[in-house]
Amino acid sequence: MKILLANPRGFCAGVNMAIECLDECIKAFGPDIFVYHEIVHNRYVVDRFTQQGVTFVDDIESVPRGAILLYSAHGVSPEIRDKARQRDLRTIDATCPLVTKVHLEAVKYAKAQYNIILIGHEGHDEVIGTMGEAPESITLIETPEEVQELPFTDEDKIVYLTQTTLSVEEAGVVIQALKEKFPSIESPPKEDICYATTNRQHAVRQLVEQVDLVIVLGSQNSSNSRRLMEIGLAEGTAAHLIDGKAELRAEWFEGVETVLITAGASAPEVVVQDCLNYLVDNYGAEVEEITTREESVTFQLPKELRTLQSMT
Repeated sequence: MKILLANPRGFCAGVNMAIECLDECIKAFGPDIFVYHEIVHNRYVVDRFTQQGVTFVDDIESVPRGAILLYSAHGVSPEIRDKARQRDLRTIDATCPLVTKVHLEAVKYAKAQYNIILIGHEGHDEVIGTMGEAPESITLIETPEEVQELPFTDEDKIVYLTQTTLSVEEAGVVIQALKEKFPSIESPPKEDICYATTNRQHAVRQLVEQVDLVIVLGSQNSSNSRRLMEIGLAEGTAAHLIDGKAELRAEWFEGVETVLITAGASAPEVVVQDCLNYLVDNYGAEVEEITTREESVTFQLPKELRTLQSMT
């Protein structure tokens, strides 16, 4: 059996920054730290920090007054920031800068009295945070069919924004429907879907025709990881999204000659290597890493972290 190992895969710059931020917090202040929602959508990463003593919360009220609270990579709404201030929490914002970009766009367009169409998945942490920036101005849609139900006319001021972790094709069909119904609709100066999401999807699309099976490392609540699996399925190739090697099933590999392995932007490389080692040991698999695009993006740690570190 042959394995094609996609590159780029795994951690993006935003995830790297958020995880490094939490690691540095633990070094500076100890593990008695709270994080609003999962720091990133990956079970392995969350379990690692939980075992160190970090507490993940979904309610600001459950955080003790004066405690250190980290905002996750997915961002939060102004309402959450207000509640944190009311509880005198020492906050550190580990929001991915590309998510922050969408938040700032929402604020800008709302102030300019635009009707904002947000393309995204209801209930996703990132979408909740973005909508919280201007709830009276934002309408959330997910499919082209929902475009037809929008109450606006082409005479209205309309702009669309997108969740950063969508499939390029998924967003594209909705954008096309929006442009057909509202020819004057505006778009953000630069697309919202992040570079890492796009690059990982491009790698799967480029390599999927060469394989019989796609294995994506990532958690079920990771939007960008699910998109990678769905690309494989859309091409008629068997595809599975798993957290690690324990979820691999022998029947998946019956009659399979070539496997594509990739990882979502919140999946650590250690889980990829564990799977590779398992397949090499049990199937004698040969691994070929194929690079489809180069990545060199990095993000600085939040200034709030540096400020708190200087006070210790």
